[in-house]
Parts: sequence; structure tokens; C-alpha cells
Amino acid sequence: MDERKEFMEANRRGQEMMAAIPHALSARYDRRIGRIVVRLSTGLEISFAPRDAQGLETATGEQLREIEIDPPGFGLHFPALDADLYIPALLEGFFGSKQWMAARLGELGGKAKSAAKARASRANGRMGGRPKKVATAA
Repeated sequence: MDERKEFMEANRRGQEMMAAIPHALSARYDRRIGRIVVRLSTGLEISFAPRDAQGLETATGEQLREIEIDPPGFGLHFPALDADLYIPALLEGFFGSKQWMAARLGELGGKAKSAAKARASRANGRMGGRPKKVATAA
């Protein structure tokens, strides 16, 4: 394929992607509600707490003041933090890498929710931990 055809094909694919995938038109940090607000090409506005996004979890309001949108609108960049977020991933509910998300979920799931659960966990630990599962014949 010659260079012109490759260029035209790449442009066509880019236009299809822009039409099919919502992208950011604007983004700002709203100090009043403590959330990042993103207006999408679909007319939808989404907002989320910085603590829920990898790289932003300890950011201050001043660090969130400036948000850059990459030229096609699929990424948000926070210059003061050198952090980036990918819009399609935000829309899918992933605010960080799989490893980071797993750590957050494990952290939440591993916390004892009651005094009874904490006592049971300590007692189980004194007995050597959770018993191994025994396979049964089908």
C-alpha cells in the first residue's frame, strides 16, 4: 500500500473511532463537590472522586486544577501529578491498572466488618488458619 493510501486508511479508522467511542470535550476539578467533572462528546457528563483514580488518590485541589485533554479526547493528563487517565477505561469502570484495582478491592474485602468477624479471624489464625478444602468424589 502506498503512503497516501495508508494515510487515508488511518484517517478513516480514526474518524470511525471518534464517532463510536465517547471522548472528552472538557474536564475540570470542581472544588465545591471535590470531584473531577468530564463532559463527553455524547452530551453526558461524568464525575468521580480523585481518590478513586490511580495516580490521583492523594492529589490536592491545587494539583487537580489543571487538566489537559489529549487531541483526540481519549485521555486526561494532570501535569502537576504527571498522571494520565484513559476515558474509555473510565467509562468501563476501571480507574487504574488491573494490579492497582485488585489491590484496592483486596484492601476493601480484607477488612473485618464487625467485631465478631475480627474475633473469628483471630481464633482461626491461632488454630493454623483456614482449613484446606477437601475434594469430594462426585
